Amino acid sequence: MMTSYTVEGGRLLVRDGVQAPELLRAAVWIDLLNPTPEEERIVQQALRVEIPTREEMQEIESSSRLYREDDFLFLTAPFLYGADTDEFGSTAITFVLGSAQLVTVRYATPKAFPVFAARCQRAPLALLGSADGVMLHLFEQIVDRLADILERIASDMDRASRAAFRTARAEIKATRKDADLKNTLITLGQVGEVTTRANETLLGLSRILTFVGAEKAAAVRKENQALIKSLVRDVRSLVEHANFLNNKANFLLDAVLGIINVEQTNIIKTFTVASVALMAPTLVASIYGMNFEVMPELKWTLGYPFALVLMVVSAVLPILYFKRKGWL
Repeated sequence: MMTSYTVEGGRLLVRDGVQAPELLRAAVWIDLLNPTPEEERIVQQALRVEIPTREEMQEIESSSRLYREDDFLFLTAPFLYGADTDEFGSTAITFVLGSAQLVTVRYATPKAFPVFAARCQRAPLALLGSADGVMLHLFEQIVDRLADILERIASDMDRASRAAFRTARAEIKATRKDADLKNTLITLGQVGEVTTRANETLLGLSRILTFVGAEKAAAVRKENQALIKSLVRDVRSLVEHANFLNNKANFLLDAVLGIINVEQTNIIKTFTVASVALMAPTLVASIYGMNFEVMPELKWTLGYPFALVLMVVSAVLPILYFKRKGWL
């Protein structure tokens, strides 16, 4: 789908679908979502620029993600999307920045894009004054969105931490405790995955901003250098915070696994004590269960109660010994 944004007379004109080349050349921002070959061809003919294919956008080497052709900068980075759902992931988005137009090529919709489009409806002149300004303000929206995600992740981790340690201290049924620890593990796994993808997005943004700030092309205006520096500072601070959250998630994951290991050790210890306590009674029962004709206690009147008492005493003594040692 093709969407173009044009400012005329202080008003924002949003056009969807295939458009004439002259309309595209008048647009400040052209957004291509899952573009068809026809839409790519029309944009390429209108702006005289080669739109990268989806396969080219997946290449990971820096020279394929950040480069310049004539007066256009090609900037590609992975971006987190769907962080509020269970179907989150990363998608490569390419920003083709020219002196008059910005073209975005994407195959998913991070929430920052529709939010920024709604902001443009309210303040088109402030946000769509130039192509590089559009890109930088869009980056600003993405950074704000990532900050919100990291704040939510921090809250999720705090809740998971309290739940895990409260469950470890509480005297509750084993089935409920296992369910609580399992839910905590799932939460920490999702938090770690989102944090990793958010960090990947931030690192991609940092590389783009560094590349754009170092470029002397006409597409990058001097008055936007201050905005680039501000974005670089914000991205760096969020990278540090994301690394902190990632380390915290790893710590909590180790702690929860340790709690689970302690619970499993207690269960194994109980079975071990029961096995040891029953070894001597089993031996006594085996001896007096033999069917030899000549046995001293075979015809003894007190033989049966004697064997029972012996089995009980041989079971109780190991348990008392374990308690004295503090193993129970």
